[in-house]
Amino acid sequence: MKRNEKTYLSIEEIISLPTLSDTNISDDGKNVAFVKKIANWKDNIYRNHVWVYEKDKGQCSPLTTGDMDSSNPIWSPDSRAIAYLSPVDDGHNKKNQIFVKSKDDYRGVQITDEKEGVSKFKWEPTGKGLYYVAPSKESKAIKKRKELYGDFHHIGKEYQKNCLYYIEIEKVIQNDKDEHENSVVNQLTDGKDFHVHEFDISNDGKKVVLMATPSPNMDDYNNGVLYILDIKARELQKITIDKLLAGSVCFSPDGSKICYSASIREKDYYKTHIQDSTLEIYDINNGELIHPLTDFDSTVMPLQWTAKGILIRWQNKTNYLIGLLSENGTVEILSEKVDSFIMDASITRDGNHLSYNKAITNETFEIYLDDKKITNENSFFKGKLKSNREIVSWQSRDGLEIEGVLSTPVDFDANKKYPLLVVVHGGPAWASFPIFSNCFNEKYPIEQFIEKGFIVLEPNYRGSSGYGNEFLKANYRKLGIVNYDDVISGVDKLVDKGMADKDRVGVMGWSNGGYIAAFCSTFSSRFKAISVGGGITNWRTHYVNTDIPYFIRTYLGNDPWNDPWNDPEIYTKTSPMTYIKSACTPTLIQHGEQDARVPTPNAYELYQGLKDMEVDTELIIFKGMAYSSDQPGINVAIMKQNLMWFSHYILGESMKDFTIL
Repeated sequence: MKRNEKTYLSIEEIISLPTLSDTNISDDGKNVAFVKKIANWKDNIYRNHVWVYEKDKGQCSPLTTGDMDSSNPIWSPDSRAIAYLSPVDDGHNKKNQIFVKSKDDYRGVQITDEKEGVSKFKWEPTGKGLYYVAPSKESKAIKKRKELYGDFHHIGKEYQKNCLYYIEIEKVIQNDKDEHENSVVNQLTDGKDFHVHEFDISNDGKKVVLMATPSPNMDDYNNGVLYILDIKARELQKITIDKLLAGSVCFSPDGSKICYSASIREKDYYKTHIQDSTLEIYDINNGELIHPLTDFDSTVMPLQWTAKGILIRWQNKTNYLIGLLSENGTVEILSEKVDSFIMDASITRDGNHLSYNKAITNETFEIYLDDKKITNENSFFKGKLKSNREIVSWQSRDGLEIEGVLSTPVDFDANKKYPLLVVVHGGPAWASFPIFSNCFNEKYPIEQFIEKGFIVLEPNYRGSSGYGNEFLKANYRKLGIVNYDDVISGVDKLVDKGMADKDRVGVMGWSNGGYIAAFCSTFSSRFKAISVGGGITNWRTHYVNTDIPYFIRTYLGNDPWNDPWNDPEIYTKTSPMTYIKSACTPTLIQHGEQDARVPTPNAYELYQGLKDMEVDTELIIFKGMAYSSDQPGINVAIMKQNLMWFSHYILGESMKDFTIL
């Protein structure tokens, strides 16, 4: 390689790519706060800091710095201060607390001191205080029990539920000055029999709407309940509405209506089926339900109700869009209809000013204020080659149209056959997008694969979001089997076009993508190498180990012991381990030690089965890691292991350094 020749991003550079999130606009429309996440290689940790863009100065600058992370910035109603979350070390662990800081001051003031930390918060409309959600305090009975018998947890009977609290800022500051011990926290729902997920405050400050569930169990996420809290009277009113999802909720500007997410069940058998969702509006005064959207993708969510309509966000294939929804169902799209992925958005109460975090094809995310780009994160790619990402489509075996993202090198030659790697996204209700973002792909080094000479296909197989509700449900009771068809038909399409070498194909994925990769490992001999990351391998054993058994019932039917469709084999025929005797493909298995969603027995079962079948396999367990790691070094190791695995088994390169990664 010539000394000045451009190269693609290295793995370390991919991990170092800054990630922007938590966009929030001041209500005067002049300033934007957001979070920038970067890799701190010295401490082997990611750091999140709040940044502020000031329109008058035309520049961005950090509001928080140093070793303390900060996130979730929200401007005060008068646009003069920012509240945010930062972890505080109490000697045992670090939990997020609310801090408030003027954009001109050096020091942030800690407002809360919750033992279990704060998860979300909002300003009270006058700016005098903050409403926030935190776990309930430990009861006296439990404390007494610990003293007598030690600590234990009664599964299914005891929950630490999220409660709503209010704190007045001036009282906190005065309390610190006087060094009094009197509590300044108002407990608004402590002791109530529900778990708070989301909330909103009416503009007049008189009411709070709560989106809650009976328990914090994820099994209850589809059993949402709405409550209206009268602040002055401290009275709760339960609103009886069927089929609520534990999602966003917001008040209309006059406080008379509420917008929220609701599910749609078309037939009785969908009681355990994947649920479509839409938006509903509830009129507090007369109890009327309004359905403004009749034919919309189920990813739609309400963000904020302004004087000009409800700001909503939804997916349209490989685009994420925002728009203003009126009560009559019309939607004014506020972003490009194509070539646009909006991560998050924030709007002023009058609806006149908007900020959002957007990426377009072949670029990473930038922050925009009133459609003007105010950051310059894509300068990170200056002097580097970038793969080209485009949307391709093909027909699966049963004729269903499937899309995917195809990444090719700068010097791509349509007359050349390339080795092909397939990267399968998780979910399944998610998708791959033609943008650069390590927050979506921190496991597989696509740019390095491209530099090695591969082309990369990321299929949006059936069950992926953004393609309509029927497509979302098209893998119901067919997991693995039809997903394999969707993947292999995409491979065949590229082979038939002369772009891919049919004898040099590999596949990889994490979580549900890992499940599909595991299915490919045991079900097929079409691949030269496979990598299974955090993947399900046996639905029966997974059902009793995962923290979301309802997910399995949703996609496969009731439970593995008592299937209501008289098909006891459904859990067998959709499990990769069923086909272990036909496994022949070298398979790398990577798994987080503390992954509660897909626990490690899945990895050990596949590993032992492949060893028994004398298939080349390696199992890597990442200590302390759940689904993802907060250590950039671990993500580098995951990427390098995958790069080496596929380079060895498909390109014939050495594996001699694999064990020291």
